[in-house]
Amino acid sequence: MNNPTICAIATAPGGAIGIIRISGSEALTIADRIFRPVGSNAPLADRKPYTLAFGNIVNAENEVVDEVLVSIFHAPHSYTGENSVEISCHGSAYILQQVMFLLTQNGCIPAGPGEFTQRAFLNGKMDLSQAEAVADLISATNKATHDMALSQLKGHFSNELSDLRAHLLKLTSLLELELDFSDHEELEFADRSELYTLACDIHQRLASLARSFEVGNALKNGIPVAIVGKTNVGKSTLLNHLLHEEKAIVSDVHGTTRDFIEDTTIINGIQFRFVDTAGIRTTDDIVENIGIERTYQKLQEAKIVLWLIDQQPTEAEIEDIKDRVADKKLIIVRNKIDKSTTIQNSEFKTPNCAIRNNSKLKIQNSKFHTVDISAKYGTNIPVLEQLIVEAADIPQLSESDIVITSARHYSALLLADESLQRVIDSMNLGLSGDLLAEDLRIVIDHLAEITGEERITPQETLQNIFTHFCVGK
Repeated sequence: MNNPTICAIATAPGGAIGIIRISGSEALTIADRIFRPVGSNAPLADRKPYTLAFGNIVNAENEVVDEVLVSIFHAPHSYTGENSVEISCHGSAYILQQVMFLLTQNGCIPAGPGEFTQRAFLNGKMDLSQAEAVADLISATNKATHDMALSQLKGHFSNELSDLRAHLLKLTSLLELELDFSDHEELEFADRSELYTLACDIHQRLASLARSFEVGNALKNGIPVAIVGKTNVGKSTLLNHLLHEEKAIVSDVHGTTRDFIEDTTIINGIQFRFVDTAGIRTTDDIVENIGIERTYQKLQEAKIVLWLIDQQPTEAEIEDIKDRVADKKLIIVRNKIDKSTTIQNSEFKTPNCAIRNNSKLKIQNSKFHTVDISAKYGTNIPVLEQLIVEAADIPQLSESDIVITSARHYSALLLADESLQRVIDSMNLGLSGDLLAEDLRIVIDHLAEITGEERITPQETLQNIFTHFCVGK
């Protein structure tokens, strides 16, 4: 590919060191034009790859801009697969801009967003799913998202798809071969029982990958947790404790929170997205009623619901919450235990396990717990946090586990699985091989969308036939 040589600042501003990355066929030549090495005068192109050169960056007047280290990478053994140079400068914004100016004056063009990784993809250094993992790795905020992105970047997901594609291509090739010998109806190159077993196996693997999206999406974007309850029960105070900052306004005035307040925090390495909602009550205030409607919307979106109460709820309130959390994990949080006449101050100011019996609440739902807290004093907040982690029900992941985090990948897997189900149904009905082959092609094409591979071509099918089956010799 005849691409122009690109350059960009690769480090965030404000650090002691700043790195400028250059990539393209002329990367070494352009860097040589502004770099004056100390010691050996050998051009960068003549130096060994993966080595460092110390020297100065100089301008057109031969004035020193900065002392730098230059890292050398020869194609194709670089991140982009092209000749590449990384210039390590001092982190001054002025120095970095001067070096960028000199590079553009000597033939580079500024890189666009993601262009280095795009070139790595186009040059075959990684597939599309791995390229997407680079962005996920950069934005990882906890160990779980880091491990998932690193697994994808290392190609675990790509390898799984490649294995599935190879099996499907073999079957497609055999079915195509039958069509070439259609005048011999008795010939059947693709054993139908073997094909059926393999199709069912791949169906299970695709379904398993698709199911992992629920966990992956939750870990990547934060598990949604809605804090609901009547006005003035302490929802905003609780939110501030969970976020460890004064995010929400706390007031004794009813209806202070008229819209939802949303933010994320990490508990035990898992990211949660907490939503403090408007207090639920009957009111004539139009704006507050809009906030209450949004409370119900956020409750529907949540995976975990914290129902905050400060007194025994009525039967009507219990029935209402039962209807709204039937498919969710519910934690009933009994707040303001500091005001209980049976608890002394010395007790509620220190953490104590206060997971209570649920019998009085009469909610037939095995998915919930009840915990006593004091949001005012922070009593039992760690107990509540542990219950939240348990309610998230996130499996222990290892680096080799494949977890889908991209909605694009999820959609493609569903479409592939839908087409594969048609193959299974067609075999159950005894339909012809040409229909099976067409649906198998569609499955392969949907999997190719994930990694960015070319769609299957007749040439590829023919090559597979002659490589593996030696028909007629």
